[in-house]
Amino acid sequence: MWIRYGILAVLLAACTQTTADDVTTTSPGLTTTSDAPATTASSEPTSTTVGAPTTTASTLAPESLVIEVFPVPAGSRPHDVAPAIDGGVWYTAQGSGDLGWLDPATGETMHIDLGDGSRPHGVIVDDAGAPWVTDSGLNAIVRVDPNSHEVGVFPLPPDGAGANLNTASFDGNGRLWFTGQGGVYGSLDPETGTMEVFDAPGGQGPYGITTTPDGLVFYASLAGSYVGAIGDDGSVDVLSPPSDNQGARRVWSDSSGAVWVSEWNTGNLSRFQPDSGDWTTWPLPGENAAAYAVFVDDADIVWVSDFASNSMLRFDPISETFTVLELPHEPGEVRQIHGRSGEVWGAESAADHLILIRTR
Repeated sequence: MWIRYGILAVLLAACTQTTADDVTTTSPGLTTTSDAPATTASSEPTSTTVGAPTTTASTLAPESLVIEVFPVPAGSRPHDVAPAIDGGVWYTAQGSGDLGWLDPATGETMHIDLGDGSRPHGVIVDDAGAPWVTDSGLNAIVRVDPNSHEVGVFPLPPDGAGANLNTASFDGNGRLWFTGQGGVYGSLDPETGTMEVFDAPGGQGPYGITTTPDGLVFYASLAGSYVGAIGDDGSVDVLSPPSDNQGARRVWSDSSGAVWVSEWNTGNLSRFQPDSGDWTTWPLPGENAAAYAVFVDDADIVWVSDFASNSMLRFDPISETFTVLELPHEPGEVRQIHGRSGEVWGAESAADHLILIRTR
């Protein structure tokens, strides 16, 4: 079943604008942590490796990496992060219902009120620099103007109530695709405001989402334990990682188009290669690992957050080794990782901090 819902006609009525009273600014400062040494462990894949992707190593050796920490206002509970084109970093302040922005140079933060009932989850940035938010509280996709801070709300249709929106990604044609753990996925055309919402295979579960360099879109179903490949017509091919009931949570594409998957239930990191259909899986080091977020940086190094060890993990696909960096707060609970050239960012949702790892 699918729903087609054109909202361009009601966009002006649904759109709200922030005023000066809706924006708050703080300057909490900046600290750096390097107390916990990085440790390295090798890992054997649990399925046949089909060849390493083309990759270059990060400039800094793993043992040189440190975690810088940036406080955000108390109660923000930052969930997702997205580097801004002005050098700052956007983050969803899920606890306060705001979109936050951090200046890494000064530690200054700014919060933009997204509206009554807002509970923002994911945030991404389009080519023009505008952040787009998947807001489960508003049950809507939200666009914020990066200059005026005007807030535009694209509500899901009535039949899409309870979607529990999670994350979004733009495909190769500029459409924004999104997921909802309530059992849906969908797309929004930013130019026309046309929205389509689809029932996900297996019902509840769609969570993380990514787009390959070729413009293909894949999402992870946490409850469904699969990865879905979305076609141009909105249909989905269900891809099953090697481990049963693995709890695929987040996905991220590398530069070759391979899709990396963090598996919450099994504590594994998996890679799917669309061209061949092959899977390779590596268990995270340590006991009872819980892989939450996954991100592939500009050198094709893979980063994973592990709730069990309260750490960030750096995985080198060529040497198949993990480097463990302990988080500065206990618990930290990094729920999403993003980055730009030479920088890896995360959000410690339990500690009201953003973290930065410089790889150059």
